[in-house]
Amino acid sequence: MAQRKASLERKSKETEIKAELNLDGSGQTKIKTPIGILDHMLELFSFHGFFDLNLEVKGDTHIDIHHTNEDIGIVLGKAFKKALDEKEGIKRFGSAFAPMESTLGHSVIDISGRGYLKLLLDGKKPGDLPPISNQGEYTFIYLEHFLESFVKQLGANLIVNIQNPDGSGDLHTVMETVFKSLGMALDQAIQIDPRRKGIPSTKGIID
Repeated sequence: MAQRKASLERKSKETEIKAELNLDGSGQTKIKTPIGILDHMLELFSFHGFFDLNLEVKGDTHIDIHHTNEDIGIVLGKAFKKALDEKEGIKRFGSAFAPMESTLGHSVIDISGRGYLKLLLDGKKPGDLPPISNQGEYTFIYLEHFLESFVKQLGANLIVNIQNPDGSGDLHTVMETVFKSLGMALDQAIQIDPRRKGIPSTKGIID
């Protein structure tokens, strides 16, 4: 099978992003963005998902990190969608857990063509629980915005539940369980199932 790859460049008045993605890689990365914590998380995501990812980003972080964080999610989602092409033969669904200390992240994904995110803390909406401490400028809201941008462009239904997030109260720990579990779940979903002939939908198409 030919390797599934994508290259993208996106330039706006707020950000400049270049991305190269190989879905059938070995987890090698070269990532340089102005958001250090996101660099680290994308390295974990790629390593555990076996995606090769080169990512070079410039952004207006002298204002804030909102645009850069969101646009990285947009470009990454587009790159995955482009590399998957018509999605023929893929398993489509994936689910994975990743623990760190007493916190457990669980990601469930369906590459359905419809972008939807549900992010939960112990099965509840984030506002119903005590706040998680920030990681420098990075907040839980930025994590939610990144994931939402990613799944909308990929066209995937993603549900993430973080169990015992206040066991550490630390956003870094919470994010590690999310990005590791997401990488593993997405790796499952994009695997080719030899039993599947064609596109994995009874409609015969995944947009």
